[in-house]
Amino acid sequence: MSQIPPSPTNLRGAVDLTSLVNRAMTAGQPPAAGAPAAPAGEQGGDVALPSLYFEGTDANFNDFLDLSMTVPIVVDLWAEWCEPCKQLSPILDKLIAEYAGRLVLVKVDVDANPQLTQAFQAQSIPAVAAVIGGRPVQLFQGAIPEQQVRDVFEQLLQLAAQNGVTGRAAVDGAEVPAADDAEQAEPAPEPLPPHHAEAYEAIERGDFATAIAEYKTAIAQDPRDFMAVAGLAQVSLLARLAGKSLDEIRSAGASAPDDVDAQLLVADLDISGGHVDDAFDRLLTLFPKLDAAGKDAVRTRILDYFEIVGVDDPRVVRARARLASLLY
Repeated sequence: MSQIPPSPTNLRGAVDLTSLVNRAMTAGQPPAAGAPAAPAGEQGGDVALPSLYFEGTDANFNDFLDLSMTVPIVVDLWAEWCEPCKQLSPILDKLIAEYAGRLVLVKVDVDANPQLTQAFQAQSIPAVAAVIGGRPVQLFQGAIPEQQVRDVFEQLLQLAAQNGVTGRAAVDGAEVPAADDAEQAEPAPEPLPPHHAEAYEAIERGDFATAIAEYKTAIAQDPRDFMAVAGLAQVSLLARLAGKSLDEIRSAGASAPDDVDAQLLVADLDISGGHVDDAFDRLLTLFPKLDAAGKDAVRTRILDYFEIVGVDDPRVVRARARLASLLY
């Protein structure tokens, strides 16, 4: 099994991108069997659940998307035949218990749930992902040590806090830890740097231009602020897609297969929907046909995608090697 060591870059690209999971459930439909009822509280509040551990399926996962608006969801993609899965599972169970309702674990059998497996792009198992505010986050693959899993969960909680998902789950009517107790048990998340905070607030209200300006200012002040670099790439993508329809973008791309701008926009759409390999293949196939200006535009956009997806992601590693072969 391949293994992606956990690092902060594994959490890139999680915020404000379109969910990889199709929210097909119609409004008012009752929860599927085995899934928790959607929480009635506000984002960041508390919710009562029958357990901290659930079985996720293609049929019931939309309910966990709703729950992720309140509590971060950890998704364990596994299979009965997978020996590394059996090594990782007890670690996940133990840590979920230790976090006392700050995280909820959803186990997904990849053999029985092909739609979720594809949605989370599980290229090998065990694979661990998360959902925050209805949006997916790829965390790591492979049976890694407990301390590394704990480190990833800490990063996940920081990311959740940045997006206002700070609720806790109480099991079977048990008390949710009081705020004072929680503060003593767990240190408060570090506040965002000022320009990052301004950017997040701007994204929340749909003001992408201000968010872009804030990230650019953060980078000018510290060129090594890699999270600002990733944030700038991400919000720039959102700005390019704003106000455009899927049909409009796809139609323009199909009618002009050699038009750089049209193909870049289709690639943006693919990235936003989680079709990462499709986006890379589209642009890298087009690349050799272009003039110098076109090649520079495509190369720049692909480098942005590397930041959005995460530089350690295996799809980025493959695309980087392919781009290098075209450049040299």
